[in-house]
This record gives sequence, C-alpha cells and structure tokens, in this order.
Amino acid sequence: MSMYIGEALAGGGEEIAHIDLLIGNKDGPVGVAFANALARQSAGHNNLLAVLTPNLAVKPSTVMITKVTIKGMTQAVQMFGPAQAAVANAVADAVAEGIIPKDQCEDLVIVCGVFIGPGAQSNENIYNYNYEATKQSIVNAMGNKPSADDMLAGKAEAAHPFKGF
Repeated sequence: MSMYIGEALAGGGEEIAHIDLLIGNKDGPVGVAFANALARQSAGHNNLLAVLTPNLAVKPSTVMITKVTIKGMTQAVQMFGPAQAAVANAVADAVAEGIIPKDQCEDLVIVCGVFIGPGAQSNENIYNYNYEATKQSIVNAMGNKPSADDMLAGKAEAAHPFKGF
C-alpha cells in the first residue's frame, strides 16, 4: 500500500491532543505532501521536522504540520518543544517496536497534523497526550484500523466529543 492513514485523540482539557497522520512512500502522494509541507510555509503555520534532538531526526522522516494557526511564542514553543519531542519519540518507539518496519524507514515519510490549543499550559500534558495520540495514530495507520466493519459496528454508539449538542 502506498498510503496509510491514522487518527487518534488523547488527553483532555486545554492540552488535548488530536493527531491526523499519513504514512507512505517518498515517491508517492505522501512524499509529495511531505515536500509541500516543508516547502510551503506560511505565517502561523510553521511546519517542522520531528527530531529527537537537534541533528538527530527520526526515521521515517516526519514533518509536523500545525492544525491551528500558531499565535504567539507560547504556542510556538509548545509546538517546537513538548509536541515535537512527543511526536519524535512516538515515531522512534514505533520503529523500535516493529510497528513501522525498520527496513522501510528510508522509503517512507510521515506527515503528522498536530493540534496545540491556544489555552494549553502544561508542557508535560502536551508531551504525554501528543505521544499517546501519535503512537496510537501510527498503530491505527499501520494496522488499517478501524476497518469498515469496526466503523459500522461502532457508529450507533459513537459520541463525538466536540459535536456541540
């Protein structure tokens, strides 16, 4: 398969984490999205590579894209700090655990949409929730979950937390 799609929500409150991600081959549509994310920056939407520490990027190469407009240095530091660390560690752990095959790391790229709420304050919660949501998104993507049957079976009992009514 050339594209795997994952989603997960973790945590709560102002630091809630919602991750949407794509995993795919560098020479496929995910590779194109990856390149565009790095090449097309805009004010408030500063995409970045996930790194474990400067000069040690994760494999598969992962670009983090903002799902909300970053307004101010507090949100920017949260994205470049605890959220980036969480995404990078989740990707590295997924490779270490065999969820993403190590021998495919140079062929694959990840595009990871990250939400940082404007009222988020706890860097520890930002890290923990984004790690959990990223790791679960990867598990879901690589396992093709949920299946159509899972979706249909859960539809009647589904309660979207932000539905508004």
